[in-house]
Amino acid sequence: MSIDPQLLEVLACPQDHGPLRYLEDEQVLVNERLGIAYRIDDGIPVMLIDEAFAWPADPAANS
Repeated sequence: MSIDPQLLEVLACPQDHGPLRYLEDEQVLVNERLGIAYRIDDGIPVMLIDEAFAWPADPAANS
């Protein structure tokens, strides 16, 4: 599921208010400056600071 391009233009990181990079395959919005990402649930970005996770994701955490 993709996100509306107009929505992507206005979304900003709630922590540093900078732009985010959308990774459609992973369904995340990434802030590379802070090394964090926000998940997207059913096409809805979860833009809560407490829900952000480290990016790039640690593959060892899934084992």
